Amino acid sequence: MREILGRRLQRLRDRFKFPRAAPRSTAAVPSLLDGALTCATLWRWPVLPGVGRAGADSTRCACPDPDCVVPGAHPFDPGLLAATADARMVAWWWTRRPTAPVLLATGGAAPCAVSLSAGAAARAVVRLDAQGMRLGPIVATPTRWSLLVAPYSLERLGELLYAKDHVPSSLRFHGEGGYLLLPPSTASGGGQVRWEREPAAGRDGLWLPEVEAVVDALVEASSGAPGGGSRLAY
Repeated sequence: MREILGRRLQRLRDRFKFPRAAPRSTAAVPSLLDGALTCATLWRWPVLPGVGRAGADSTRCACPDPDCVVPGAHPFDPGLLAATADARMVAWWWTRRPTAPVLLATGGAAPCAVSLSAGAAARAVVRLDAQGMRLGPIVATPTRWSLLVAPYSLERLGELLYAKDHVPSSLRFHGEGGYLLLPPSTASGGGQVRWEREPAAGRDGLWLPEVEAVVDALVEASSGAPGGGSRLAY
């Protein structure tokens, strides 16, 4: 699968006259351009570049907010509505901003996601695996994991959560109008964004579980986190 993907990315580079990728021995981490093109062309996910960092030490968010809580890892210019799966537009963005984070515009026809603290998520995944639950891709940062799920509407999500006695505030839902930081970006708090479980296509395309199938385990795991799941670690 990796070899096929690598050949496909190289054909795109050759077609649009992008610089050739460095050999694997000197490029242990895929470039952000490759990551964005993979999402856009292989999975047809709408992506856009995040705002990125600024300052001499690259610790400050490039947006105007001096107190930004997710420095570098959110849309700004272009805005979220500009997200696209068009390879030419994606290439244009990242050849001009090669260090920009890769953002997925969630919802609509694209995957949604549910994110929670890394420790709680790891426990929930173990539980779901033990139950025989088939999970989809999982995005991991040093502090949070995001489980990708099939698209859901806000109305559907509201009905699901209304039936719960308690939903920890640290549990975050990335639905229509939201976004998710994707590999191989740098997380807002530092460290690499990675695939805990990479996307894998079957005969019917990319598998994504329904949100109802995973939310109970995620709510329980978040409730058992320090502070009863009330602490949101970005």
